[in-house]
Amino acid sequence: MAPDSFDPARTALLTIDLQNDFLHPDGAYGRAGQRAEAIAALPARIAPLRDAMRRAGCPYISAQFTLVPGPGGAPLIAPHLKALRPFLGAGDFAPGAFGHALVDDLSPADYTIEKVAYSAFFQTRLEFILRKLRIDVLVIGGIVTNGGVASTVRDAHLRDIDTILLGDGCAAFRQEVHDATLVSLGSLGTQMTCADMQVLAEGTS
Repeated sequence: MAPDSFDPARTALLTIDLQNDFLHPDGAYGRAGQRAEAIAALPARIAPLRDAMRRAGCPYISAQFTLVPGPGGAPLIAPHLKALRPFLGAGDFAPGAFGHALVDDLSPADYTIEKVAYSAFFQTRLEFILRKLRIDVLVIGGIVTNGGVASTVRDAHLRDIDTILLGDGCAAFRQEVHDATLVSLGSLGTQMTCADMQVLAEGTS
């Protein structure tokens, strides 16, 4: 993206799944020993960019993975996810719970989207909010690069919403998977570092 094409009035920051249940030591993944340093580093790297974009007039939207509690409190969970993450149980990623919340370094968001699948667009109110705010450019970061981030970038592309993917503002549990996903998404939009995007936002505030 050229600096003279950045329009804060048309742009929002969107993060994917930067929640306590994924990142906090007391969250569902932390208790199960499912942690990665690249993922843990994201909130501190994204926070200065969020602040710069807010000063420029861009809203911050947090899309947060949600497991809807079913009968007896057990989550309504997709079979493939249950097989992949058998440690997930009652209370994990439940709306209103500690684990579902956005991490402290980024909280609060201007808008919060509960999502039940990989994409932040699937059966959510994200597109409604973007259309009402007349936003057609999303700066995207979060986890995991090959899951929720990639699915959201692809769904944005299908909706004629431009994307700026933060190459160091997203991460996966394996670096080689992260790197390969950035390559595969290269034709769908711009990719920038958090620092470069921050400079761009500060130039307009």
